[in-house]
Amino acid sequence: SRAALLGDSQRETKRLAYGDHASIYLYRSRPDYGIRGQATAGIQCRSSRSTQAFLLPTLNLSSRAQPRDLLLVSTLPIPSLQNPNNHAAFQTFNEHKTTVPSFIESTIARIKSAAATKTPLAIHGGNSKAFYGGAIQGESLDMRAYAGIIEYEPRELVLTVRAGTTLAEIDAALAAERQMLAFEPPQFAVGATIGGAVASGLSGPRRAYAGAVRDFILGTRILNGLGEDLHFGGRVIKNVAGYDVSRLQAGAMGTLGVLLDLSFKVLPMPASEITLRFACDDASAIQKMNIWAGQPLPLSATRWHAGVLDVRLSGTVAGVKAAREKLGGDIVDSPEPKAGRGLWADCRDHQEAFFDGAAPLWRISIPATTAPILPDHAQLIEWGGALRWLRGEFDAKVLRSDVAARGGHATLFRGGDKAAGVFHPVAPVLTKIHRDLNAAFDPAQILNIGRMDNL
Repeated sequence: SRAALLGDSQRETKRLAYGDHASIYLYRSRPDYGIRGQATAGIQCRSSRSTQAFLLPTLNLSSRAQPRDLLLVSTLPIPSLQNPNNHAAFQTFNEHKTTVPSFIESTIARIKSAAATKTPLAIHGGNSKAFYGGAIQGESLDMRAYAGIIEYEPRELVLTVRAGTTLAEIDAALAAERQMLAFEPPQFAVGATIGGAVASGLSGPRRAYAGAVRDFILGTRILNGLGEDLHFGGRVIKNVAGYDVSRLQAGAMGTLGVLLDLSFKVLPMPASEITLRFACDDASAIQKMNIWAGQPLPLSATRWHAGVLDVRLSGTVAGVKAAREKLGGDIVDSPEPKAGRGLWADCRDHQEAFFDGAAPLWRISIPATTAPILPDHAQLIEWGGALRWLRGEFDAKVLRSDVAARGGHATLFRGGDKAAGVFHPVAPVLTKIHRDLNAAFDPAQILNIGRMDNL
């Protein structure tokens, strides 16, 4: 709050402990506040005990400045900032204060140059999903330098981050407040970023019960194919202004713009969480998952593989206990949630044995009640039956025809021959819409071209 930002800096400083960290902020240029350039600044300090905010007493801050105008530029250990006259702290501040603006400016210049010369750009973060989608083409545009949490308001359940921020960093910050990204974005490798999670549109085990990545996006800031700096949505949950372009970025594979800033709705971690295990075949598992989905049960994830059905329950202590007594089964997890560990993290991040090996991995999205498909092939079923992973060599055209007849679509997720296409073919009328959108956002066709190979 502004009151916290304008508080007594010396009093707030004394509350900080060794090992805490501070984030240095600059105020964006706001002539209407009497702020010109980026000469004024503040510090927000976050510890394991509480969050403190105070001003560097040697810097002048307009009393009309608002927290939304803050621009994160650096994070430093508290010891180097406890003395406001500490030369080293201010030296580091001076070295970092142009990092974010200069990255954006240089990226804009690069996009404009690429558009003028028709040079493709391959946007990426940690490259943890480089295997996904069509072949990578063009010069690397690495977003990892554009990282950091811009704003996090636990009480408001809103998080704003830069696209290059790692999912591990975000998970740690949220876990400290017992909150989470409810769509459980996969982390297929160390260094996976939030920008990649949005661009790929992939969600984890909780997706069928909490929502997909697009359902939690509140706002975005992007650079389009002309190098224009565009803002869509906002940083509040109740935001209905204009066309929801922010959600359009989910699953676009970076073809509609370079993601810069992303705002999300976050949710509290459940008070209690357990996993129940049942022995059954795939047909029985699909039936059970759909019956239970129609009942007032705190389901948060389901998974079937090789004759074993796992069901995760998340919610209040009383609610989880009542559901456990009703469903039966064997408990395979601790009653308390373990963020980022265990069975469901392995399922989310494809660390299970099922996902090992070189055999092609197909991702089948299909109505949850659909009877088992290709039961003679190894498969893993999630999302109450709506997501089915298949391993093996298949004729892409035949498989997709079969899946489409059942109301679904098939994606060659990893491995195999991509000549037949990675993504399921799109109907002509939808293809035209996609191409018109792409032409509007990237007229020169330079951003991640070919990654959406069905358009």
